[in-house]
Amino acid sequence: MPRRLFKVTPSRLSTWLDCPRRYRMTYLDRPTPARGGAWAHSTLGAVVHNALRALFDLPVTERTPERAARLVDRNWSGEGFRDDEQAAFYRERARGWVADYVADSDVTDDPVGLERWVSTPSDRIVAEGRVDRIDQRDGELVIIDYKTGRHALTVDDARSSQALALYALAARRTLRRPCRRVELHHLPSGEIAAWEHSEPSLRRHLSRMEEMADDAALATDTLAAGGDPELLFPPRPSARCAYCDFRRHCPEGRDAAPQVAPWALLAP
Repeated sequence: MPRRLFKVTPSRLSTWLDCPRRYRMTYLDRPTPARGGAWAHSTLGAVVHNALRALFDLPVTERTPERAARLVDRNWSGEGFRDDEQAAFYRERARGWVADYVADSDVTDDPVGLERWVSTPSDRIVAEGRVDRIDQRDGELVIIDYKTGRHALTVDDARSSQALALYALAARRTLRRPCRRVELHHLPSGEIAAWEHSEPSLRRHLSRMEEMADDAALATDTLAAGGDPELLFPPRPSARCAYCDFRRHCPEGRDAAPQVAPWALLAP
């Protein structure tokens, strides 16, 4: 029988690498265990992403900093914030971020893709994901990932990002155009971290993805055959346990780190 290809996404691989138990609870347990509440930093990131996507749906003449700020208002959500005062503060910050981004960027070209799903198979996996934005420059695709986190990003972050490498591999296969350049656009600082992949570097990323997927697939198949979920998907306690959505179901995680407030990971 031909081998079944294992489907992976950046979030799925990242979850497996961080904590196999969280992977099991997220993707395999049915019904899915109850999660925690909303996180303010995730809400903020979603608002900014949605505002920028809506901006590029507008005619070029309407892609102004002022319109971008109003799109933050249209897409705003206060979930996860401490109170209305904190939510209003970060709403204004988000308005400033997107307005400055539009003022400092060339937004006159239409992207090739916005929130575009791309996919590529290999001999062992099907890698897929949704890219924030795909541009075309000089006949080649460019992967763009928006970030709103606490810390500015570096070239090494772009180079080592498994998600960006997956997007590059999948975009060139889906859209049938070369794709080597990947960029992290950090809106709070206005900085862009970029990397130009080579064929060997993309192959190395793909090989690592396949190795991780092999381990996850073996554990998944063994679980389906009656294996012990605690042995196959052990917890991996770390500082990340402080904000894990499943910490209420994981005593090892609760012991590893104290729970933090839903707004603790907002950019200062």
